[in-house]
Amino acid sequence: MKSTLVLLLLAMRLPAGELPLQPIPLQSTITEVQPMTGIVFWEDSGRNKTDAIQLEYSYMRYSDVVSQRSAYQWAAVEKKLNAISRRGHQGILRFYFVYPGKQTAVPDYIKALPDYHETQGISENKPTGFPDWSNPELKRFVKEFHTRFAARYDHDPRLAFVQTGFGLWAEYHIYDGPFKLGDTFPDKAFQTEFLNHLAFTYNDTPWSLSVDAADKQVTPIGGNDALLKLPFGVFDDSFLCKQHAEENELNWNAMRRARYLREPAGGEFSYYNDRDQKLALAPNGPHGVSFEHDAGAFHISYMIGNDQPDYQPMARIKQASLACGYKFRITAFSANAAMSRVTVSNTGVAPIYRDAFVAVNGVRATGSLKLLAPGKTASFDIASGGAAPALTIQSDHLVPGQTIGFEANLK
Repeated sequence: MKSTLVLLLLAMRLPAGELPLQPIPLQSTITEVQPMTGIVFWEDSGRNKTDAIQLEYSYMRYSDVVSQRSAYQWAAVEKKLNAISRRGHQGILRFYFVYPGKQTAVPDYIKALPDYHETQGISENKPTGFPDWSNPELKRFVKEFHTRFAARYDHDPRLAFVQTGFGLWAEYHIYDGPFKLGDTFPDKAFQTEFLNHLAFTYNDTPWSLSVDAADKQVTPIGGNDALLKLPFGVFDDSFLCKQHAEENELNWNAMRRARYLREPAGGEFSYYNDRDQKLALAPNGPHGVSFEHDAGAFHISYMIGNDQPDYQPMARIKQASLACGYKFRITAFSANAAMSRVTVSNTGVAPIYRDAFVAVNGVRATGSLKLLAPGKTASFDIASGGAAPALTIQSDHLVPGQTIGFEANLK
């Protein structure tokens, strides 16, 4: 009775915004895969109408968009992103020039230049075309392409991440085929120019390179402080392979493992053998380490696992997806008539890499949850309150049907 009287007296003396904050009960659990995280299927897999995933992946050819100089036709990109978003998912795109068994994806107008000369070779036992990286127009074009792409898609919620690189599958290697710096693979000077260009070009979209870019014989990145400070994420195209600790992890280390604090870490389950795919999501993985363990150790936000429905039920795939990326927990929530105070922790394995905001009654906090590190906490004062305020987490980088969830057990 006395506390009620004190509050009434305070209410008569204080402006609404200065009234004491009262604890707000809140119960919530995360049951759905969070946007921009989890296991990834290829966009043409035919099995992606499922809530076990939130991301879909596609290779794309540069020549799908450009055939004539500076004439860009985005229909192929639009078709893929529209189809992905209609399923309530977001896309990961990787443009490539070289794919074993195919001719190059260099635009036709460059191929027609008299000073452009491609190399024909064998890769993966298949006849394969390799670009002429001595040609100045090819170098100019690939920079222009990413400038134009970013201008159109940098803030597009249909697009989650971009992967890029050179060599086979744009994975920053030619381990099988005619490798020659400055000819079939860009020289280190142009690679440096290209990477700095991407850092300047993409303001919002996270872009990533293969961890194989750590190879000092192939690229200028390894041991180069200036390049290692550029805002790129990494992807590992043979995650959980048998030799991962002896080979792949060394590349992760060389690319600086802590970069996950500002840029995403992802990859694809290994295809070295059938076992790697068949047991990728088994309790002990294909080689004695579970996916959940290494998702935490490498702070994985996403992992391409297109073949996993052949070996695992969707429920297991969804469980693995939930082990990736960020996970928000509301640890404190209080309000008065005019404002609220909310404390959020990230209990996941990685940050969220796009802006997301705690909101009360639809009013957003001024501070963002972007890059809130695992194990870290942030508090926000929000200019909305009331007796029963509604709390959500909002982001402008979601497609229809997506929501960011949170955990809470406040009584």
